[in-house]
Amino acid sequence: MAEDWNAALYLRYADERTRPARELLARVPLEAAARVVDLGCGPGNSTELLRERFPQAALSGIDTSDDMLAAARKRLPHARFERADIAAFEPDEPADLLYANAALQWVPDHATLFPKLLERLAPGGVLAVQMPDNLDEPSHRAMREAASDGPWAARIGRADDVRARILTTEAYYDILAAKGAKVDIWRTTYGHVMKDAAAIVEWVSATGLRPFLDPLDEAERQAFIRAYLGRIEKAYPPRADGTRLLHFPRLFIVAQKIGRAA
Repeated sequence: MAEDWNAALYLRYADERTRPARELLARVPLEAAARVVDLGCGPGNSTELLRERFPQAALSGIDTSDDMLAAARKRLPHARFERADIAAFEPDEPADLLYANAALQWVPDHATLFPKLLERLAPGGVLAVQMPDNLDEPSHRAMREAASDGPWAARIGRADDVRARILTTEAYYDILAAKGAKVDIWRTTYGHVMKDAAAIVEWVSATGLRPFLDPLDEAERQAFIRAYLGRIEKAYPPRADGTRLLHFPRLFIVAQKIGRAA
């Protein structure tokens, strides 16, 4: 069984992780919202933004990690947080905003999922999604290479299947536009300044590296991380001031449900 997510490790780069959440929320075309749900709320850093934007809303968050939910409840004791799977999400009432920051890339079958989420919205409601689009970046290519080259290859399995690729921009537009939604879609590549190669490894250890590490015992994990770090040292050479620059592409989607149920 995979280990639980680590909220403290995730929040070591809270500012960098929260920035795209802010930028996604800034494009949500709602003046007010009665019901807001944070899908894959994590430790509540994105949920806190939703509370600031819609202070009167009935606010809830769902996640599959007990550690993340505990951190979210501590941060926002007056919001409702539940352990639930996004793929099986069924709100009590249609939502005005379904918001998912860096969560849906872990959920399969987007051709089915996105129309289903759109159907969970009230008329005029918004589905706002941000997903990392970094599987072709050196950080993630190095994960797959390290997984395939080491003695742990059989334990990890097919490295290319650890996380499914998200769809193309055009595919998401067509899926949502076909349901009558008004779609705003864009990409941003962030350049995160990291102290050294070890900081890049620490960053991805909280997220993308987890499926590679979860099947391994502690000794194998440490060996894998050393092998991975060696690849990261080469892939991200020092800049002029000695820091490393981590490029991080992300896809943003804001889809507003127009008129009657899509």
